[in-house]
Amino acid sequence: MKIYSLFILFILGSVALAQKQELTLEDAVLQQYRKFLPEQITMFQWLPEGNEYSHLEGYRTLKIGQAGGEEQTWGTIDEVNKALGSELRWFSGMHWKDAKSFYLSDGQNYYLIDRASKKGELISAIGDKAANADIHYKSGNVAYTRENNLYIQTADGRKIKVTSNDDPNIVSGQAIARSEFGITKGTFWSPNGNFLAFYQKDESKVHDYPLLDNSAYPGSLRSIKYPMAGQSSETSAVGIYNLATGETIYIKPQGEPEDYLTNLSWTPNEKYVIIAEVNRDQNHMRLQKYEAISGMFKYTLFEEKNEKWVEPEHPAFFPKEDSEDFIWLSEKDGFMNLYFYTEGGKLKKQLTSNKFVTKGILCARNKGNDIYFTATGPDATNTLLYKVNLKGKQTLISNEEGTHNTEISADGSFIFDQYSTHEIPNISCLYKSNGKNKVVLIEAKNPYENLQIGRTEIGSIEGPDGSKLHTRLIKPSDFDSTQKYPVLVYVYGGPHAQLITNRWGSGASLWMQWMAEQGYLVFTLDNRGSAERGFEFESQIHRQLGTVEMEDQLAGVDYLKSLEFVDGDRIAVHGWSFGGFMTTSLMLRQPGTFTCGVAGGPVIDWKYYEIMYGERYMDRPEENEEGYAANSLLNYADKLEGDLLLIHGTVDDVVVMQHSLDMVQKFVEAGVQMDFFPYPMHPHNVRGKDRVHLMRKVLDYVIEHNQ
Repeated sequence: MKIYSLFILFILGSVALAQKQELTLEDAVLQQYRKFLPEQITMFQWLPEGNEYSHLEGYRTLKIGQAGGEEQTWGTIDEVNKALGSELRWFSGMHWKDAKSFYLSDGQNYYLIDRASKKGELISAIGDKAANADIHYKSGNVAYTRENNLYIQTADGRKIKVTSNDDPNIVSGQAIARSEFGITKGTFWSPNGNFLAFYQKDESKVHDYPLLDNSAYPGSLRSIKYPMAGQSSETSAVGIYNLATGETIYIKPQGEPEDYLTNLSWTPNEKYVIIAEVNRDQNHMRLQKYEAISGMFKYTLFEEKNEKWVEPEHPAFFPKEDSEDFIWLSEKDGFMNLYFYTEGGKLKKQLTSNKFVTKGILCARNKGNDIYFTATGPDATNTLLYKVNLKGKQTLISNEEGTHNTEISADGSFIFDQYSTHEIPNISCLYKSNGKNKVVLIEAKNPYENLQIGRTEIGSIEGPDGSKLHTRLIKPSDFDSTQKYPVLVYVYGGPHAQLITNRWGSGASLWMQWMAEQGYLVFTLDNRGSAERGFEFESQIHRQLGTVEMEDQLAGVDYLKSLEFVDGDRIAVHGWSFGGFMTTSLMLRQPGTFTCGVAGGPVIDWKYYEIMYGERYMDRPEENEEGYAANSLLNYADKLEGDLLLIHGTVDDVVVMQHSLDMVQKFVEAGVQMDFFPYPMHPHNVRGKDRVHLMRKVLDYVIEHNQ
């Protein structure tokens, strides 16, 4: 009877497996965040007053609810379009101005919608050639750029030209420093909208780098500004436009012309602008205070130095509207923590002293006395919600591990929490800030339940220096521990990236599951130098990019070879960008370890990479000749064993194609055969429908050559 039962279970299990849908590579590439995205709340927002909230249903229906109460359907985008005479596809750019009205925008047109009447008006039309739009929600004024100049469209219909630079080398209102140091934008409205601060960069001395536009007939030159390590850089300035006087003043930085100006913030009273000035060597930061009216330097709030690097990524945060005392995020004690300073720059208190990484401040509540922030917690793969008061009492709010995305209500009494884990696709819930009265809005089903995919195992190994290195291993659905499997190692390995996280999918791309179904194991390891582990773990790469990272990846290979079900003679490697650098490094500097590799958009020689990123980790070429030479892959072309494919977008403006072309040239000179595939008119990555072609190219190459 027992044998019969087992046989029946085997038959039923086989039928269930047969009924599961086979995952196609096209679906894996294009549908991970569409068809296979777990059900979740879209565009949740707390209204600016009270405990009301809104969110979208299917992007085209707006729902409004009350914490602890019921939700109601406010209306559809079709109803809005009918009232406005607009053609909005969804509730794009939605933001509540107050409890009675909200903004919508398609990027060029800005509308203000009355909640009660469901009617609205066009308050600004900046045109389809405008870029970098930045609306001040209180006033409705919109800052934007056209080409290299900055403009303002006011809510009362005035168009203001803030800058009038005929020289295309002078660029205003856009992100500077190639978006390093946490810079994501180029304009900064003062709290009440009376001033607009903006970045301006002078690229006159920056090299004009040529990119071929092969879509033109005949082909034409597309020139970009690209400051390579050791070469001349941009010079930066900060302008402040006064809407009352119509005048612009420029602050007077205290350092050298090529120093970096970053982390700009306004004091709540609009009297001062706070800017972090970082020297070009990136080992000395001064937090400076400037007068908004005159642009004059007032004083240095404080300084930070480090022999490796200082990298401020967060602007000063002002918890109280009636005070200039501020919070600064710094990793000067080894981990990113919160420090509370007076308006004059005197340290009042180190608010947190965690031996884990703070990711960012969300908001202040309770009259500015409670600061909500996200941090990894002791397990670096998590993103958790914490609260700390101005006396330094810290509270963990998240009751479950995982990756949490949270919003705090205006009065701080309720929290919206949307989170996932390795095992939980998504839970969206509301609860009181004390953690009680939890209401689950969505508990998503497994979107992969009808797919024939394998298991993802999360673990860790000990690195060469004793560090705990997180690992991810994806197995096929029909995994058999008595068989020997080939392996694809997927690598990134660089700063500011963490591949293995406690979220749905564990940080993996769905194409990895497809590859596993072809009879592969797909392995990933976060080595030293990667993010969310603290300064000591990350900074070991200084002046030697690729060295300790390879040591850790080789420890991962040793671990794989220790597993009885791994075919140690069939291990391939693939990565993009820094991962492309790592892939090529492993193939050339550790010959024979991998049968083949596919390197996409690879850095080949760090002297060809941009100043802002490259000099932080490698210093200038003339200051670190040994480090640059040791990690220039051009010096190892004759060492290749196995098959190597280099892939590069022909208009890559991040890792320019000179990297791959010079590498190919060195292979030719050495008489070494390899493969090269360009993606015409694609930048640093291949997106859209062409990405299916890319992943087919990558994975077919691995399957064919990992023999």
